[in-house]
Amino acid sequence: MSFSNFLHSFSAKNKVFYGFFEQIVENIISMNKLFIEAICCNDISNRKEIVKKIKDFEHQNDDLTHEVFIQLGKNFITPFDREDIHALASALDDIADYIDGSSKKIILYNLPVLDNDIHKLAAINDEAAVEVKKAVYGLRDMKNIDKIKEACIRINGLENRADDVFELGIAALFDNEKDAITIIKKRDLLQSMEIVTDKCEDAADVIESIIIKYA
Repeated sequence: MSFSNFLHSFSAKNKVFYGFFEQIVENIISMNKLFIEAICCNDISNRKEIVKKIKDFEHQNDDLTHEVFIQLGKNFITPFDREDIHALASALDDIADYIDGSSKKIILYNLPVLDNDIHKLAAINDEAAVEVKKAVYGLRDMKNIDKIKEACIRINGLENRADDVFELGIAALFDNEKDAITIIKKRDLLQSMEIVTDKCEDAADVIESIIIKYA
C-alpha cells in the first residue's frame, strides 16, 4: 500500500463518526415529528402505532450509539477527542431516550385531553432538535463555525423557553385540575418533555467544547 493510500484509509475511518452522528440526529428529528403527530391524534389505537414507530427509531439510535463506541475502540485516529465523541454520542442518545420515554407516558397514562402546554413543549423540542442537527452537520468540516455557534445559542434560548412553559404549565395544572392522579400524570409528562430540551442543551454544550478546541 502506498503512503497516500495509507493516509486515505485512516482519513476514511476518521470520518465514519460524522455519518453515525448525522443519522442519529436525523432519527431524532423523525421522533419529534412523530411525537407531535401522536399528541395531535385523538384515536388511541393510531396513537399507539405512532408511539411504536418512535420506539423503532429509538432502537436504531441505540444501535448507532453502540457502533460509535465500537468504532472508538477500533480507531486510534478520531476527528476529535475520544472523550468528546463519547460525550456527544451519549448526549444525543439521551435526547432520543427522553423523546421515547415521553411518548410512552402518553399511552401509559391514557390521557384523553393533552393540554396546550404539552403542545408548546413538543414544538420547542422540535425546534431544538433542528438546531442540534445544524450543529452536528457543521462538525463535518467546521467551515462555518459561526453557524454552529448560532445553532448552539438558539438551543440555549429554546431551553429557557421550555423552562418557562414547564413552570407556567405546572402552575396552571394545579390551578385548573382537581383530580390529583391526573395532576401527577400530566406533571410527569411535562417534566419528561422538558428534559428533552435539557438534553439538547447538553449536546450543544459538547459541540461548543469541540469547536473551541478545534476551530
